[in-house]
Amino acid sequence: MTITSPHLGSSEAWTDAKLLFALEEVVEKELNRHLKVTKDWMPHEYVPWSDGRNFPGFFEDGEAWDPQQSKVTEIGKIALVVNLLTEDNLPSYHHEIASLFGRNGAWGTWVHRWTAEEGRHGIVMRDYLLASRAVDPDKLEAFRMQHMSEGFESDNRHSMLHSVAYVAFQELATRISHRNTGHQSGDPVCDRMLARIAQDENLHMVFYRNLLGAAFEIAPDLTMQAVRDVVVDFRMPGHGMPGFERMAAQMAIGGVYNLRIHHDDVLSPVIRFLKIMEIDGLGPDGQKAQEELGLFMEGLDSEARKFDERLAARAARIAARKA
Repeated sequence: MTITSPHLGSSEAWTDAKLLFALEEVVEKELNRHLKVTKDWMPHEYVPWSDGRNFPGFFEDGEAWDPQQSKVTEIGKIALVVNLLTEDNLPSYHHEIASLFGRNGAWGTWVHRWTAEEGRHGIVMRDYLLASRAVDPDKLEAFRMQHMSEGFESDNRHSMLHSVAYVAFQELATRISHRNTGHQSGDPVCDRMLARIAQDENLHMVFYRNLLGAAFEIAPDLTMQAVRDVVVDFRMPGHGMPGFERMAAQMAIGGVYNLRIHHDDVLSPVIRFLKIMEIDGLGPDGQKAQEELGLFMEGLDSEARKFDERLAARAARIAARKA
């Protein structure tokens, strides 16, 4: 793809305010498209309420939680907790994007609509976990309090373009994590619920991906640098939760989210769809960022290959012990 617009990608030409104004029509177009294709759904319809019963506390007939009550696999429990705690931080996410994108016009309408849709995810996941007794409710609440009390600050809050680039990848990463969690959960009810959440996340990804494409058209060099920075330093928004590194490692081994998935199913599809590595006509800074992005993706693929080999060796050892 050749960028034919004049080089306005320098820091002297663009500020966040100018970019927000320049992209307002694109946001309105994408918002209207989103509202036409998205479908409202009721969180309570995805929860197995008939499985629910009282917990100890104010109810005399309360029954304490026991691991044997859960239908969910161990890796499913870990991933569900990580995914829910990530969704729980919605107030912080809303504050971040509302402060950056604003609360007026098409930008503001999108910010509030996105927040409303994301709110369903935390509602339905928590209701499912409690009704089905999938995880320890006391520990879940303790985790929530600790995670939210520490707050959240985006790595990309300094730049509008960095933030758009980040969410284009992150929304897809969240979709993949939810879908794989459902597949690994061992519970068809959980799988169906997370599939519905994943549909929302995919539409959110499309919104931001298309917005990122428009940014390449008007500020190619700055957008390429933002994509390079975001991809190289990418972290999931739940990285600050207690025990995240350990749980992320378990999710990687369990096939919920790992280097291979990150490379093949998250980064590569967005880069390929927008033809980022084919963009021509960049200035020196944009060309340098494009080259560095390509080198990073090659290195990540190599690291993912090593991870795949270690995972295969681990599976072989486990199979040999069982034999």
